[in-house]
Amino acid sequence: MSTPTGVVLLTFGSAVTSDDVPEYMRSVRGRREPSAEVVDEFRMRYDVIGRSPLIDITLAQAAALQRLLDDEHGPGALVVRAGMQHSEPRIAVAVDELVTLGAHRVVGVVLAPQYSPIILAGYERAATAARDAHPDLDLRIAGAWHTMPAWIDSLSDRLRAALHALPPDARDAPVIFTAHSLPRSVVDRDPGYIDQLRETAAAVAARTALAATRWQFAYQSAGHTPEPWLTPDVKDLLPGLRERGVRTVVVAPVQFLADHLEILYDIDVAAVREARDLGIEMRRIEMPNASPGLVTALAAVVRRELEPAGATQTQRL
Repeated sequence: MSTPTGVVLLTFGSAVTSDDVPEYMRSVRGRREPSAEVVDEFRMRYDVIGRSPLIDITLAQAAALQRLLDDEHGPGALVVRAGMQHSEPRIAVAVDELVTLGAHRVVGVVLAPQYSPIILAGYERAATAARDAHPDLDLRIAGAWHTMPAWIDSLSDRLRAALHALPPDARDAPVIFTAHSLPRSVVDRDPGYIDQLRETAAAVAARTALAATRWQFAYQSAGHTPEPWLTPDVKDLLPGLRERGVRTVVVAPVQFLADHLEILYDIDVAAVREARDLGIEMRRIEMPNASPGLVTALAAVVRRELEPAGATQTQRL
């Protein structure tokens, strides 16, 4: 029997409820203790949303991708696991399982379409550690897939559905594409990452026939540090929209693949509240989660990485 090829879906991880916040924050901060103020703030956010479904969704994405790859390549040819940086199941555990199952080659796919080995260095470190633990393992992280047709199709379908669901008198509502803000000092080390974010937004806008005057790009979820973060924040755009007479706006994240705190609180609670205070109804697209469209896109990434030319699209470890 031939040995399987491993696929590990890589994501940041999440606390599930407010009880998990302190340990999760310690992991994020490299085992340093977070301040009581930060812990209290994030506990409040998790209490508002109840629980984060991110881990459940990531496992569902892995299971759905496994089924699709089984259909395409036959059962056992490729084995999929999920690995997270800051919550269970950890990346190291996922790789260990794949090696135990006989995999000599593993493809890591980050569950964010845009990729930078500098900005997303945590995945690089985790994957390097996993390879050090298994010296004979060929482990690669897939490069960016931010403009792959299957991904743009998936996101465009969701945006069209959100626009179609608007009342007839709001069908021309403006669209704000969002991505997670980052410290400017971090982005300065790889400005091409921001180009990827904007390229995704532009591709979706073109696919959905949005006029250039109808959409904007903004950031969300800036961190709690004193250094400058990327702007404008999505909430910074709201007063200008109000001055133009806008009463409805649609938010379309181009970087996040699942419902989690940054969506369920930062957009659905905090941003929606600020929009409402200005007399604006804020709606957003449904997140891809484990939808067939996203799973098709993930399978396309795996397929690309397994082709000989795919080696030029990866970050070799």
